[in-house]
Amino acid sequence: MLNILKRNVPILVGFITFTVLIKCQKMKVIEAPIADKIPTELEKHNDVRVDNYYWLRLSDEEKNAEIPSEKTQKVLTYLSEENTFYEEETKHTLEFQEDLFQEMKGRIKEDDSSVPYYKNGYYYITRYEIGNQYPIYTRKKGSLEADEEVLLDVNVLAEGYEYFDVGGLSISNNNQLLIYSTDDTGRRQYTLRFKNLETGELLKDTIEFTTGSATWANDNKTLFYNKKDQVTLRSDKVYRHILGSATVDDVLVYHEKDETYNVYVGRTKSKKYIVIGSYSTLQTEYQFIEADKPNSEFQIFQTRENDLEYSVMHYGEYFYILTNKDGATNFKLMKTPVAATSKENWVDVIPHRADVLLEDATIFKDFLVLEERAEGLGKIRIIRWDGSQDYYLPFSEETYSCYVYSNPEFDTDWVRYGYNSMTTPSSVIDFNMVSQKEILLKEQEVLGGKFDKKNYTSQRIWVQARDGKKVALSIVHRKDTKVDENTPVLMYAYGSYGHTVEDSFSTTRLSLLDRGFVFALAHIRGSEYLGRPWYEDGKLLTKNNTFNDFVDCAQHLIDSKMTSSDHLYAMGGSAGGLLMGAVANMNPELFNGIISAVPFVDVVTTMLDESIPLTTGEYDEWGNPNEKEYYDYIKSYSPYDNIEAKEYPNMLVTTGLHDSQVQYWEPAKYVAKLRELKTDTNKLYLDTNMEAGHGGASGRFDALKEVAKEYSFLFDLEGMIK
Repeated sequence: MLNILKRNVPILVGFITFTVLIKCQKMKVIEAPIADKIPTELEKHNDVRVDNYYWLRLSDEEKNAEIPSEKTQKVLTYLSEENTFYEEETKHTLEFQEDLFQEMKGRIKEDDSSVPYYKNGYYYITRYEIGNQYPIYTRKKGSLEADEEVLLDVNVLAEGYEYFDVGGLSISNNNQLLIYSTDDTGRRQYTLRFKNLETGELLKDTIEFTTGSATWANDNKTLFYNKKDQVTLRSDKVYRHILGSATVDDVLVYHEKDETYNVYVGRTKSKKYIVIGSYSTLQTEYQFIEADKPNSEFQIFQTRENDLEYSVMHYGEYFYILTNKDGATNFKLMKTPVAATSKENWVDVIPHRADVLLEDATIFKDFLVLEERAEGLGKIRIIRWDGSQDYYLPFSEETYSCYVYSNPEFDTDWVRYGYNSMTTPSSVIDFNMVSQKEILLKEQEVLGGKFDKKNYTSQRIWVQARDGKKVALSIVHRKDTKVDENTPVLMYAYGSYGHTVEDSFSTTRLSLLDRGFVFALAHIRGSEYLGRPWYEDGKLLTKNNTFNDFVDCAQHLIDSKMTSSDHLYAMGGSAGGLLMGAVANMNPELFNGIISAVPFVDVVTTMLDESIPLTTGEYDEWGNPNEKEYYDYIKSYSPYDNIEAKEYPNMLVTTGLHDSQVQYWEPAKYVAKLRELKTDTNKLYLDTNMEAGHGGASGRFDALKEVAKEYSFLFDLEGMIK
């Protein structure tokens, strides 16, 4: 569509001012685009907000129209002019960006492959070839010495597309049929496709507008899948499809009509049950049928109740339930007979503990494996069902992350887990739960010949927030980096949805550390770093704690002379971009620069618009502004609504035209309003990927180019681009 625009649409003038100045008769300097101010009044609770840039919003139909309207032309031209301004302003960094890209790419083992995992008679391997952007999915029957069978070569599928993503792969019980899904816009609307693995034939069945995954019944011909509402993108329907039949004949088995809920379908690890899960932020509900009886009616596991969260696993004669029932804030594990699933039948297996968050559980024939979090650090606990063993895996570093893999096999003494830290590359380890012997299967290779983990150091410090709470700040840098007021520090955080950003290793981050940067990860409220209460104290009417924690951590770095406001930088994306917008309004003087990626910055307007994806399902996170108490509170911190005529830090704002999570117009409006009101001469850039969505570029190398752009922005501000 953009190519059509380039060929057929004249450049519009009048709504953007572009002045070209001649310096030294050679250098052209382009002034920043100034967007038209077209006031739109937005009224709620007798409060009128005037939005001068509401016109920047396009619907999917407007963006994708074969013949763009005048409005569409105007918006796309503005975004294009912003991109041109950004490119002109940063063209002196292009050589450095390329150096960064090649440096980061040079650390990656291009012909890499995953550790094989065994499932239902086959070893499955994902591998990459030199020069290729996308994975190749393969398997070997019975032995790693067997011939390789290529399931999908995504490089072939992606030919001719600017963006391409393959969703979840699912193989039938008889190992003969493959379901996969494709998205070529980045909007996370996937088309299901089917492949006969014996003949290599693609079947005629295709199903559009899905979540990207599907679940086989045990008959190898029936499958269940989710469809998305084409406007809100809410996953609201589950269908049953018979292979070879027309999709118009698919049976709607469940429709989730509550707009605050999403729905998904899956199968238990035991392969005995198909499960439909309905979930909102604070409530869940499950239904199930036997996977051998796909045409039967789904049975409710436990009806939804306010503030009751639970998830379901199956083992033998019992369902196991991870839940917050009975005020178990940090969750506990319970069980119930298969024939009696309502909550009055649930009994404790692992009781609730106020100081330990129970994050997940994996069931094996003889062992229960728990993933816990205590004092911010992940733990892996092994318990034999007969009670004869109960122990934790030992981890010695001060900051690290660990996680249990999917472990599809049930009858095994081996559990596979991953481990890494800010200084230790990612490792995949098989651990024998009987002998406690472990085998290192793979440690991430860092190529280029320059990396030695002994050259880096990490630590965790605790910062006292303004209300007395202690906030963890994980820090990593080279041992030979002099840490003082002149040290550049990049501070990162997210702080929403209970998502905990782990203290993990990054090969791209080495490009910062090796040039003298310190990286600091703030574990602010809104995550579950210190358990579920840490999340509860950073959302709804306590959301300001998230922003205050970040500011207090930044102030601590300055006060302790680990950096200064001339060398402190902040970065966050999506809801972390909301964080960036809030702290930029609150304390702009603390930061020399901010990178705000796909930022959620127009919170009031978005949360009042139920046609926008994700809105209704997030009332439990942000509050429902249709209620005045929440409206007033959200408005008090919403970055777009609180931009003022004052000085702001240097800022790089990124977005994707097809973003379904945070619509592109939020960062576009945000930058336009900043340009209008800010009183400084600092850098302000909007970089819109016209082909991608929320996750940015799809190829592994194209994604590195985006990181190189971000890093070059920081290095340029530090005068370090040579």
